[in-house]
Amino acid sequence: MGWLDSVCPKLYRRVMNSNLRSPAGGSKSANGLTPSGHGSSDSNNGPAPPLYAAIKQSICDAVRDGHLKPGDRVPSESELVEQFDVSRMTANRALRELQAAGVVVRRAGSGSFIAEPKPIGQMIEIRNIAEEIRERGHVYRARVVQNDEIRANAEMAALLEVPVGTKLFHSIIVHHEAEFPIQLEERFVLASAAPDYGSMDFTQTTPNEYLTRTAPLERVEHRVRAEMPDAQTHSMLGLSDGEPVLRMTRRTWSHSRLVSHAWLTHPGSRFELSAAFSIDD
Repeated sequence: MGWLDSVCPKLYRRVMNSNLRSPAGGSKSANGLTPSGHGSSDSNNGPAPPLYAAIKQSICDAVRDGHLKPGDRVPSESELVEQFDVSRMTANRALRELQAAGVVVRRAGSGSFIAEPKPIGQMIEIRNIAEEIRERGHVYRARVVQNDEIRANAEMAALLEVPVGTKLFHSIIVHHEAEFPIQLEERFVLASAAPDYGSMDFTQTTPNEYLTRTAPLERVEHRVRAEMPDAQTHSMLGLSDGEPVLRMTRRTWSHSRLVSHAWLTHPGSRFELSAAFSIDD
């Protein structure tokens, strides 16, 4: 559970010495959380951390210890208020900060749940997202918002470096991992390079899989940036208020021509990108 270390660092290790109510002997409750009394006090450690930090640490420790696993429900605000003898504002802050850090996910009407560790996408290698998700042991599902044949206007023509009026395909697809939206893919494709793109069922295959077969990769260009989403992206990815996204711009060439321009947008709290390579002497 090393993914928790950046969220609940060692500086929280002694928060259990703060003046919280606890069961006799400081034992863990049924949900694996330890409100207080965990270890002896140490006057050399300075003032006790705030109570919301104690709640965060307790939940992180329960995950590390295996008492809470990905998908398990986290105590509600009212349950935390009673268990830790804190205000509702304090319990709410703890859950909000755990959500922002990606430790928990909050589902409207259902409560808060321990999140899966962040999926890691490869920046350099071009992989089929459906395969990546299945390799992590999760169910993959795609929702096709649109897949239309269009004629390039000036803006679209510039993206693919073609004349205005060139036939293109424009697709928007939301990829889901374990029923959570993990990627919003918007793509423009040169129709002459992939003539069947507009008729493909992208709930059964992915644009990546089809294009790899039809227009073998010759060159790839990637750019990644963090940004705040627009209202449509916010809705499609089920984002929390104020949550940023990671947006990758990907352009691909085949047979010496630019055939695809895509924006791949991921929830910032549920996804990260990595790359590793060797340097030859």
